[in-house]
Amino acid sequence: MASSTTFVIVGGGLAGAKAVEALRDNGFDGQIILFAEESRLPYERPPLSKEYLAGKKTLADFTVHNSDWYVDHRIDLRLGSPVVRVDPDAHTVALGDGTTVHYDKLLLATGSAPRRPPIPGVTADGVYYLRSYQDAELLDSVLTEGSSLAVLGAGWIGLEVAAAARQRGVAVTVVEAARQPLVAALGETVGELFAALHREHGVDLRLNTQVEEIATTGDAATGLRLRDGSTVAADAVLVAVGAKPNVELAEQAGLSLGSGPQGGVLVDASLRTSDPDIYAVGDIAAAEHPLYGARIRTEHWANALKQPAAAAAGMLGTPTDYRELPYFFTDQYDLGMEYVGHAPDFDRVVFRGNVPGREFVAFWLDGDNRVLAGMNVNIWDVLDDVKALIRSGAPVDPDRLADPQSPLGDLGG
Repeated sequence: MASSTTFVIVGGGLAGAKAVEALRDNGFDGQIILFAEESRLPYERPPLSKEYLAGKKTLADFTVHNSDWYVDHRIDLRLGSPVVRVDPDAHTVALGDGTTVHYDKLLLATGSAPRRPPIPGVTADGVYYLRSYQDAELLDSVLTEGSSLAVLGAGWIGLEVAAAARQRGVAVTVVEAARQPLVAALGETVGELFAALHREHGVDLRLNTQVEEIATTGDAATGLRLRDGSTVAADAVLVAVGAKPNVELAEQAGLSLGSGPQGGVLVDASLRTSDPDIYAVGDIAAAEHPLYGARIRTEHWANALKQPAAAAAGMLGTPTDYRELPYFFTDQYDLGMEYVGHAPDFDRVVFRGNVPGREFVAFWLDGDNRVLAGMNVNIWDVLDDVKALIRSGAPVDPDRLADPQSPLGDLGG
């Protein structure tokens, strides 16, 4: 492709960094401009709620590339430069100072932002969200031994921060409206296992409980007031009720968007949007998946890591379908797990191994006993076999699936 060609990437996270890497690795010799809203080099976000708060990693450990890498690869990296508008007809992006930049191909990797529940007190001092390194720094400074934290929401971020806080000697209360933690991701049966895990480690976990407001004194948060009138006193409050995709630029540009809770920017299997010169990856991409025959949008690290290579191929004129299975992982206390697959609707969960000892594999099956998803907990040599079962689409015998003596590799039909 001509060296006069300009590709623009909007979004300075992992997806943006991997996109410019993939373009150079695949021989693109033109101009690459990467616009990042934050003033820091692109970094990975999962460690913010895991190793960083646990004191095991610093920002340098999860920064994708150092500054020399961008120079060596001729990447025009513009930190602290958010794009405010996209003009698909003119093939330009506009910055806050009114300047415009031309593009031949554009990649949107704008990520997501924490949701703010419609309750009083969400902007008070002492209320925290976790999306950026700055957010994590602030949390790190208040999670001191002997302090107390109230967490609104028992999703991945809420539970990972709760685990880190407990290991730092912080008293933690988690309030969740659902009947179990992680219901949307794992269902109630497996969610109950995470509830037990946190209660064993001293978390005051209050399920099926509504928060009326974040209690304040003056401008400072003092905890939560629940719908039944009771209160949870806390030195700090973390709001972790999910994320919303940052689709404002895409919407303003007239790109096709999804509706409902799934939302996102509609892209085909090659990550191309409704505009043939614009691609989208990561949290915002509602992508057609060849295996599932449906659009899937997930806010997981694996998409930010791997989707950019497929998008880069399309931008370079050799479109390829993104066929990776959805994947995420978590580390909480002594529990480490990987989840792969997609099971928004499932019939049953089958367990294999030592569930009380937290060394097991869980499988989500449909009504025809086909494996939709699997989760390995503290077992690290089965992921490829689980993926093969999902991809095969073949019915399995649930009894053999539950039997550790039956090799997983023999169950896929």
